[in-house]
Amino acid sequence: MATEEKVYAVVPPTPGSEAYWEGANAGKLLLGHCKSCNKAFYYPRGACPMCLSTDVEMRPAKGTGTIYTYSVMRPAKPVYVIAYVTLDEGVSMMTNIVDCDPASVKIGQKVKVVFKPREDGSKIACFAPA
Repeated sequence: MATEEKVYAVVPPTPGSEAYWEGANAGKLLLGHCKSCNKAFYYPRGACPMCLSTDVEMRPAKGTGTIYTYSVMRPAKPVYVIAYVTLDEGVSMMTNIVDCDPASVKIGQKVKVVFKPREDGSKIACFAPA
């Protein structure tokens, strides 16, 4: 049994994350990339969390990864799954696992990005079983 469709709240973008949200609205998962130390990072921001360089840019991600850990939020209506997904690029992001029965979610499961609606019609990155 798949979960009901959830519509996500809108949170104003933080400084340096505007390009990330523009990408999500276009159906693209973007990650921060530091031009100084050549490392990817998530969440989007204006400075590299590894070396503190401000020479950063947003680059497209493959949009695939593996569930590192998760929790099923059963008291919520609709029930939803919150998870950390380790992307193929090596960074982890907190997200929701969607379009599946919450009981079928497993650690180590392969997932792919899907974009779901927010209250204002914009989109947010979630993940579904690959």
